[in-house]
Amino acid sequence: MLPDMPLLVSAPPPLPVRGSARRLAVIGLAIALVLAGAAAWSAVHPGSYDRPRAGCVTVTIPSSTGGALLHACGSRARAMCRHARRHDGRLAVLSRPGCRAAGLR
Repeated sequence: MLPDMPLLVSAPPPLPVRGSARRLAVIGLAIALVLAGAAAWSAVHPGSYDRPRAGCVTVTIPSSTGGALLHACGSRARAMCRHARRHDGRLAVLSRPGCRAAGLR
């Protein structure tokens, strides 16, 4: 036999959300500060690929994500430039200015 159960039950009173809203705001502010700091750091320290150096080649090529960097130094750069001189493909043509800038004709 089943016990009698009321059909309507009053809802419990809502809990205050002040602490939760404040906690979410602090977490959101912390995330925003971390992202702003990372953006500022990357703007000040662009990395070593931004300047051509003797013996190093950096080539920007189109890719599925918009663009990609090919970077090589030393023997790898010389091999890349040899390939660029001997072939007429798209990558070879894009590599030639970087090879000239690096002094690897």
